[in-house]
Amino acid sequence: MTGAGALVLGIETSCDDTAAAVVGAGGEVLSSVVSSQGNLHARYGGVVPELAGRAHLELLTPIIADALGRAGLAGGRGLRAVAATTGPGLIGSLLVGVSEAKALSLAWEVPFVGVNHLEGHLFAALLDHPEIEWPVAVLLVSGGHTLLVSMEGPGRYRLLGQTLDDAAGEAFDKVARFLGLGYPGGPAIEAAAAGGDPEAFTFPRALAGEGLDFSFSGLKTAVVHAVRRRPDASDQDVAASFQRAVVEVLVAKTMSAALSLGARGVCLAGGVSANGALRDAFTRSAGGLGLPAYLPSRAMCTDNAAMIAAAGHWQLEHVGPTGLDAGADPNLRLPLLA
Repeated sequence: MTGAGALVLGIETSCDDTAAAVVGAGGEVLSSVVSSQGNLHARYGGVVPELAGRAHLELLTPIIADALGRAGLAGGRGLRAVAATTGPGLIGSLLVGVSEAKALSLAWEVPFVGVNHLEGHLFAALLDHPEIEWPVAVLLVSGGHTLLVSMEGPGRYRLLGQTLDDAAGEAFDKVARFLGLGYPGGPAIEAAAAGGDPEAFTFPRALAGEGLDFSFSGLKTAVVHAVRRRPDASDQDVAASFQRAVVEVLVAKTMSAALSLGARGVCLAGGVSANGALRDAFTRSAGGLGLPAYLPSRAMCTDNAAMIAAAGHWQLEHVGPTGLDAGADPNLRLPLLA
């Protein structure tokens, strides 16, 4: 499977973003369409699984048609395969994407490829940085996951560290909800922090200097206690101090992992990697170590189908197609080397 003509349609419905994209074998993104359900779930302060699944049902077919149209494809003509996220994620949401992908696979007589959502995020940086040299230390940080991974190449991953409780993105959401800043929490915290003093509060850096695992539950609790002690404190100062605490821990542990690995670079992945403070600190720290920092574009940080199509390309070539009897797995783990 070589050349830009070997096109894969990617479908992503793991949570609350409905997405479809067409990507060539060389990583050329011919189209990438994402419809966010943020406004739908904002009133609830988080994703409501049943509402997310229903929205995917309504949105997915027109989103796919839009992606195919932008790529200049008619009725799936010219596609090599259809790839879809099979997990992890919300089971109702996952099933919508998997079911449609299988149906299109049968209708168009092309292979179906089931893709691990976390692996998709690891491929996101490759779409923007095909020049990556291995191994790299990857910080995969999102609403549901915070992982440090040694990526020795596509399909070759070793877990170095992970959160022991809340994911970083989950902590952003919970603190934003507590402060009344809105949903999703990541952009809300970042916007508030821009006008605050990051030294106004000294929040804990859990497990700092203690291995490569993370913990953010205590930080969230510390924010709640601090605000209750100082009810007159500005939301901007709280947000800025909280954001700095999260960023410092994420960056310090990633750089420590890179040094211990002898990595040839460091990489960000996942929705939280769109955070400007994290991107700036990550790039600065990597430069201080003489390491290239590979940051996906902000569009590739959040859930999208281009990364699913890219991972699907690699999997189809190196592993083969997925059986149509394969299901969705909301608890799917990243495939690791022994």
